[in-house]
Amino acid sequence: MLVLRISQSMHKTPFSFSLSGSFNSEMYRATVLLLLLCTTTNVIAFTVTDGLLPNGDFEYGPNPGQMKGTVVTAKNAIPNWEISGYVEYIKSGQKQGDMLLIVPDGAFAVRLGNEASIKQKINVTKNSFYSITFNVARTCAQEEKLNVSVSPNSEPNDWGILPMQTMYSSNGWDSYSWAFQADASEIEISFHNPGVEEDPACGPLIDSVAIKLLSNPRRTRVNMLKNGNFEEGPYVFPNTDWGVLIPPQIEDDHSPLPGWIIESLKAVKYIDLDHFSVPEGKRAIELVAGKESAIAQIVKTIPGKTYVLTFSVGDSNNSCEGSMVIEAYAGKDKIEVPYQSKGKGGFKRARFQFKAVSTRTRLMFLSSFYTMKSDNSGSLCGPVLDDVKLLSVRTPRRLL
Repeated sequence: MLVLRISQSMHKTPFSFSLSGSFNSEMYRATVLLLLLCTTTNVIAFTVTDGLLPNGDFEYGPNPGQMKGTVVTAKNAIPNWEISGYVEYIKSGQKQGDMLLIVPDGAFAVRLGNEASIKQKINVTKNSFYSITFNVARTCAQEEKLNVSVSPNSEPNDWGILPMQTMYSSNGWDSYSWAFQADASEIEISFHNPGVEEDPACGPLIDSVAIKLLSNPRRTRVNMLKNGNFEEGPYVFPNTDWGVLIPPQIEDDHSPLPGWIIESLKAVKYIDLDHFSVPEGKRAIELVAGKESAIAQIVKTIPGKTYVLTFSVGDSNNSCEGSMVIEAYAGKDKIEVPYQSKGKGGFKRARFQFKAVSTRTRLMFLSSFYTMKSDNSGSLCGPVLDDVKLLSVRTPRRLL
């Protein structure tokens, strides 16, 4: 749902209206067009709970007088966004040397040069958890980075510097997610390129910024794990088919995958049933970077008690072929589950029984090997993990 509150200037009567129910792209574009027709004295507040930010796909851009070539010259030239530094407004199909710049959804994107940034204010529910999803691409040979942050923020080091050197999709675009806890009812989301390159225009392309309110999954009688089926996670763009990368804990303290810690050097991929083969439900995790791609969860256990961990191992029907192995750890115990993938979808169930040795047990999953797609794209891929369940084994009563 998108709610807009528009306050007129002091000489006019205030009014408000809201949009509710199904929110599609036509409604979104009509809403943004209406905002563009409003006078510059209006104060606009947005509340977005699940979907694109206002003008989140940058389809509404600067007037010709606010640009010099592709460079945006006024800080409020891109509707609903404030910019600073060397920001370019890029049209899909635009050439950069021998490179053709393609925008995955729509016709426009922005590029952040050295120390450039874009930001937008939105209304949220204070103390709730949110995840941002955005499409990003490299445009130069240098190692590029993107700093994602929100303000106000009571945690001074709570920002994500996401490295753009490794690209996981075959078309050069990746979807990243980043999570945060709202410290106020109005926040400012910012994207900043901290790089200092020889070419000031070198920097990441950004397109399609969305947000999602995250719930807090509970443990149940049939599963001691939170979010064991991975159904709760970041927003997935319906028009993209490459999944959403969830960065490691060192780059994001608040996981966009509730209940789980990304305990690795590189990201894991969040995939959906609309674009991939998923063992159970509508969401799953693909471990795309070998032993550098791992997820974990800590659960309360009783020392000496026996537990059974079950999970599905498969492939996502994305041309990821070959011998794969998922390693599952429960404290110091370990099991290796092999899976021979033909890259066309499929899965098998695994069972792991262990005895707890402490009051807390760390469960962790990772892929043993690096795997690349068989489509000659050079894209990393890996085994799919889904439907993870943990239960204690009841000890039978002694017969008298």
